[in-house]
Parts: sequence; C-alpha cells; structure tokens
Amino acid sequence: MESKMVSIYLFGKRYEVPEELTIMTAMEYSGYQLIRGCGCRNGFCGACSTIYRIQGKNQLHTCLACQTKVEEGMYIATLPFFPLVKQVYDINTVKPEQQIMMQLYPEIYACIGCNACTRACTQSLKVMQYIAYAQRGEFQKCADESFDCVMCGVCSSRCPAGISHPQVAELARRLNGKYLQPESKHLTERVKEIEEGKCEELIQSIMQKPLAEIKELYNSRDFEQ
Repeated sequence: MESKMVSIYLFGKRYEVPEELTIMTAMEYSGYQLIRGCGCRNGFCGACSTIYRIQGKNQLHTCLACQTKVEEGMYIATLPFFPLVKQVYDINTVKPEQQIMMQLYPEIYACIGCNACTRACTQSLKVMQYIAYAQRGEFQKCADESFDCVMCGVCSSRCPAGISHPQVAELARRLNGKYLQPESKHLTERVKEIEEGKCEELIQSIMQKPLAEIKELYNSRDFEQ
C-alpha cells in the first residue's frame, strides 16, 4: 500500500512527502542534507528546534523536528539554535541562596506570568512554575520540575521578558546536586578511585568485551536504593 502524500513547505519551497514522516525525515526525503540540528533523532537532545505554521492559519507553533510528524500545508523553518544567555560561574564558589539568581539571572523577576514558555515547551514541562521556584530560591523544586528539560530553548523564544529558562534551570539543578541532595558516599569514593587510576584495569577489561555483553552488564547492574 502506497503512502499518502502531503504538501509541505520547507523554507518557502513546496515538497510532496509521505504523511508518516517526521519533519526531520521529511527534510531528508526532500533532499536536504542535515549536518546541524539533527542531534540524537529521538527527541531527547533538543538540537532540532523548529518553527512551523499550517497554511491558512496564523498561529505559530514550535516543536522538535525529530518527534513531530508532517501535516498537510505545513510551512516549516528550522533554526541552528535559540539564543540563550549563559552566565559564567564557578559551581564550587556559588551558594544555593536566592541572591545567586538575582545576581546571575535577574530577568526572571521580570516574568509577567503569561505562561507562553509552558505552552511552547517541547517536553510539556511546567516552565513558568519552575521559574517561580527559582525566583524564591527553591532550587530543589526547580530542579525536580525542570529535570526533563532538553535545553532546546523554545520556551525562551516565546518569552517577552527575555528569560533564558533552560540556563536558569541548569543552575538550579547544579546547585541542587552540589549542595542540597544527600551525598552518595560510594559514588564519591569511586570517583576518587578513578582519579587515582585504581579502576583503569577494570575499565580496560570492560572496553574489550563485546557490545552485547556490555549492555547486559549495564542492564543487570545493582541500583542504589
């Protein structure tokens, strides 16, 4: 059975593509060679941020090209990235206090509560909520709420206050991991052993194993309770 074809527009040019394709595979089907913005192709890296609208409709949509199927009359444009403000800091010197957000990302306090960031999120995260947590210095809650962020930046592209939501969330997760979460002592000990070279022989022996055996070792590993 032949696939049903739909008409899409890539950067203004019309193409006929099978309707079951994602935007990314439709671009390749149409002859585009994807060098940037293709990432992992499974919807978890955020590299393929895309803007589109449907013919005859004014609403602008954002998505990840690897996980969004084409539609009839879809006008598509991809961007290499959405610009985000990334502040430089030393995680070993900053502290999990509210003023660090005021110092590094003061624009979060200009949030007008429009919720455009949440509506645009490709992962369906409650973006405005985790920004509210960041404003109050509730970094653990911000970290938990933003845990599945893929840093695509689509939320920031729709923000009238110019907030770099993914960078704010990343800082919160780093502060949470560094200072707020209980220390995993055996992990700390293992990192020290690796730094001292004590695990080099074990690492080399694992690297020599067949891929199937490595996968089995990974899948049957012990989990921390």
